[in-house]
Amino acid sequence: MPAVAPTFSDLTRERPFMQLWVARLFGTAASQMLLVAIGWHMYELTGSAWDLGLVGLYQFVPALLLALLAGHVVDRHHRGRIVAICFAVQGAVALALWIAFSGGHDDRALLLGLSLVLGAVRAFQMPAQQALTPLLVPPLMLPRAMAFSSAGLQGAIIGGPALGGLLFIAGMGVVYGASVLCFAIACGLVLRLRYAYTPAPREPVTLATVFAGVDFIWRRKPVLGAVSLDLFAVLLGGAVALLPIYAKDILHTGPWGLGLLRSAPAVGALAMSIVLTRRPVERHVGRTLLLAVALFGICMVVFGISRSFVVSLVALAVSGGADMVNVVIRQTLVQLETPDAMRGRVSAVNSIFIGASNQLGEFESGATAALLGPVGSVVLGGVGTIVVALAWFRVFPSLAQRDRIAAPDMRR
Repeated sequence: MPAVAPTFSDLTRERPFMQLWVARLFGTAASQMLLVAIGWHMYELTGSAWDLGLVGLYQFVPALLLALLAGHVVDRHHRGRIVAICFAVQGAVALALWIAFSGGHDDRALLLGLSLVLGAVRAFQMPAQQALTPLLVPPLMLPRAMAFSSAGLQGAIIGGPALGGLLFIAGMGVVYGASVLCFAIACGLVLRLRYAYTPAPREPVTLATVFAGVDFIWRRKPVLGAVSLDLFAVLLGGAVALLPIYAKDILHTGPWGLGLLRSAPAVGALAMSIVLTRRPVERHVGRTLLLAVALFGICMVVFGISRSFVVSLVALAVSGGADMVNVVIRQTLVQLETPDAMRGRVSAVNSIFIGASNQLGEFESGATAALLGPVGSVVLGGVGTIVVALAWFRVFPSLAQRDRIAAPDMRR
């Protein structure tokens, strides 16, 4: 007889998973507050779109250089402890910025230097978190777990920037202090996490073992198509780095407006993740993924040309919902098709694509905005995203024709 599909109530009874969920809630909220503060802090210091782009580049470069090594480390060591250490280091970065700002020692070089540290930490945090979740729930529960994790993530992305924007009223130092507190709570929760852990057998570090994740993804075209789609589409369509410019110079709002703009995509993403938690995508997943990315591009075009704060918020919210469909399908597809012994390395490669589509996308947005202006940068990127999504129907037919997330042998 076929296995009975688990319900949402079954998922909430998985205590280790729920503990990690709460920890990620605090950690992500802290990270979002920290990113909003650094972006506004940099623009206040320099008034330069180029420097805003550099913040993203400085986070991306170490994440890229360390990603494959990080994946190997995640597959060989306790994943929970790795996540806890990452939260602790990010808390230390927020504390350093708090002290520097309070003492009047903040400058452009400090912000860029600590951005490098954040990028290095996330090289380890992202694959560790992604590879940890499948150890905490049964395989049949993983699609719901991924959607529910995304719901919590988006809730934190909404609350973090919005709270950060409100705390700016009390001063930038208060934002940094709140980030320190949230990172400390997240670290403590993960350190108390208990799950079955079997140390991996010791084997020498070679190019073959480090690049095993790359080889794994390359041989599975639906997975390659899904992760590369996120790389090229969001690389072109991302406008996060330019939000301080839109808030201050185009839509004429202050820090509170920046917080709302930063949170708007997460509002749509949260709504969509709640829907996907209750009703996961079960059929035509490949076509759904590609159309969702095309919709994301359309939203970026609307946001780029909008001069209305309300229209801009709606466009960003819809883009967040479309992107959430992409995230849940892609991450579940990758985790279900990867054996546990390789999840760290495969997740590390996936994190390169995610990092490129975000941090490198921020640099691309800043660079093109310096040449074409912010509106030209966002509109051109949105059009490029639509073109990529449509092209992937032909470049990766196995992805476009994928009917279900799990292959038939995984559903037995």
